[in-house]
Amino acid sequence: MTIPRYLARRVLLGAVQILLVVVGVFALTEGLPGDAAVTIAGDNPDPAIIAALRERLGLDEPAWQRFGEWLVAALHGDLGRSLVGPRSVVDIIASAAGPTLLLAALTLTLLVPLSLGLGVLSARREGGRLDRLITGATLGLYSAPEFAMGVLVVTVFAVQLRWFPPTAVGTSLLSHPAVLVLPVFVLLLRPICSLSRLIRAGMIDAQRSGYVHHVRRLGLSPVRVHFAHALPNAAAPAIQQLARTTDWLIGGVIVVEAIFVVPGLGTALAEAVAARDLPVIQGLAVVFAAVTVLVNLAADIAARVLSPTAEVGR
Repeated sequence: MTIPRYLARRVLLGAVQILLVVVGVFALTEGLPGDAAVTIAGDNPDPAIIAALRERLGLDEPAWQRFGEWLVAALHGDLGRSLVGPRSVVDIIASAAGPTLLLAALTLTLLVPLSLGLGVLSARREGGRLDRLITGATLGLYSAPEFAMGVLVVTVFAVQLRWFPPTAVGTSLLSHPAVLVLPVFVLLLRPICSLSRLIRAGMIDAQRSGYVHHVRRLGLSPVRVHFAHALPNAAAPAIQQLARTTDWLIGGVIVVEAIFVVPGLGTALAEAVAARDLPVIQGLAVVFAAVTVLVNLAADIAARVLSPTAEVGR
């Protein structure tokens, strides 16, 4: 299948996936008890006040009608306005995206070289003490969930040792970079384990392949054999795993932002769910789904370029 045809098929499939995600999120949110009118009414809800609020917010209309109106507006670039505040959904997402993108960018920037280094080092020492040490450490760290690791590192490095601030409350992420150390550390732990092990396995398979034996017989240096011939083929599946890691970062960032009180997209989503702010929830669902589709598409294309013999889009 040619790349343009594959791109067209994936873009169409991605649009359908985003629509299904939005429909699913809308249905699940509709099934939650209460709505934005109840949230706005507060602790002493008056049925008459709640009914008036529902009418003003349009929540008294049938669910299918509200979803249809939102979908038509979304196709024209309008994600609506928050039900519990004066801001538009686009404004909320734009203001919350900065901290999330900063955390994700720092994590990915450190993740790629660290994973490559650990994977290549472990593969070159296959079966040795260093390989066993790296393998054991990555297996142990990968089994620990982000929430548990977050609580652990806050307890040790922030509360007991006081090396880093425990939360980002009242601080600017850019002017106080120490706030970012613990969140990025927690976000790095699991993906660095999976990526380094995948690169290790790919490097070992590549080193045993026929084409690597052939270039060795040509007299090329071991460094060139490893990095110019073995590594590109080993990196192709790792790039696809990196795309899945980026998807995982979306969920991981939500947990980490909750632990360290970072005002990003995860915090915005948690607040929107608590307030039953449906337009904000749907807008974030569109963003998360679109990122997932685009990242996986880019990873498949990159894997095809690095390893032309690999089949893409089956």
